[in-house]
Amino acid sequence: MAPAKKGILERLDAGEVVIGDGGFVFALEKRGYVKAGPWTPEAAVEHPEAVRQLHREFLRSGSNVMQTFTFYASDDKLENRGNKLSLTGAQINEAACDLAREVANEGDALVAGGVCQTPSYLSCKSETEVKAILKKQLDVFVKKDVDFLIAEYFEHVEEAVWAVEVLKETGKPVAACLCIGPDGDMHGVSPGECAVRLVKAGAQIVGVNCHFDPMTCVKAVKMMKEGVEKAGLKAHYMVQPLAYHTPDCSCQGFIDLPEFPFGLEPRILSRWDMHAYAREAYNTGIRFIGGCCGFEPYHIRAVAEELAPERGYLPEASEKHGNWGAGLEMHTKPWVRARARRDYWENLKPASGRPLCPSMSSPDGWGITKGHSDLMQQTEATSKDQLKQLFDRSKSQ
Repeated sequence: MAPAKKGILERLDAGEVVIGDGGFVFALEKRGYVKAGPWTPEAAVEHPEAVRQLHREFLRSGSNVMQTFTFYASDDKLENRGNKLSLTGAQINEAACDLAREVANEGDALVAGGVCQTPSYLSCKSETEVKAILKKQLDVFVKKDVDFLIAEYFEHVEEAVWAVEVLKETGKPVAACLCIGPDGDMHGVSPGECAVRLVKAGAQIVGVNCHFDPMTCVKAVKMMKEGVEKAGLKAHYMVQPLAYHTPDCSCQGFIDLPEFPFGLEPRILSRWDMHAYAREAYNTGIRFIGGCCGFEPYHIRAVAEELAPERGYLPEASEKHGNWGAGLEMHTKPWVRARARRDYWENLKPASGRPLCPSMSSPDGWGITKGHSDLMQQTEATSKDQLKQLFDRSKSQ
């Protein structure tokens, strides 16, 4: 019988680096298994082989955590704005747990059950109603005995606190991530104050995921860490950012960019950018380091390679990757062989190959959040009249 794996808190308490996985929603949308718009994870049931393979690639690349593909798997999101599915949230969540566990058992990885923000909160439903939605997902995670829980992708700390309070009822370790930058949540609560509220609610691990690029997210988590320490509290810290450069984003993050979601490719970080991110996160005191939308397995491999001295080993996928381009020594062309060195890739300023494109965009700034009538959700499909109003407003911005 295999020895029991160390739990997430045991690893973090010992100062170990824990590497998360990458972005399932965007990766599977590009592969044809997720629909952009609803972004719901029914692929866990409809195409388990695709989800399993992505888990496996992240595991080979160095991930220590297989996060269940349960993003937006709450019942209110599965039937939002005309998104009619024959599957229930419970069916999707159960299948996702089984896939994550199957692959986690192939290595030294843990399974994290994940919940995220709900349409019910944006529609100003009560705390009791929102917690009931989250509780339905939680019941599956308890049944499947995931190793720990993550409340992630919350724009408002209030809802994140509600989620933490629900997750704590299981007795399992709880991590909580907001999708915020240094300006704080969508109601203007600073990162430091957000973190304090989450820790007081019971989260042992706090941080940031999605919406912003790695260095911006690391900065936000640093502010969280400072706030927690100033309050005399203790926590571990995690970061799972975008794999896109977002220096021009406003408080809402990359969703405001005109390129979202189908024109973001020119913004993708290189594997060498990920080395810098991993080192900056580690030096900031963050020990749970992963990725979100845009992160592919090779990005996670780069994180694992950068932190190999601290972890004591390289990931399996590094067998096919020369350190800092060393494999190019075997290339047939001499000028490419000349690139088999760290200083070349570390100092490269990649061109986009798009001579008419700007380096920055002007984000949409509609300035609406929870409580605004435009964010009230509905089960019916968005009507043509509703779309026309949005199109007209967009043109006038």
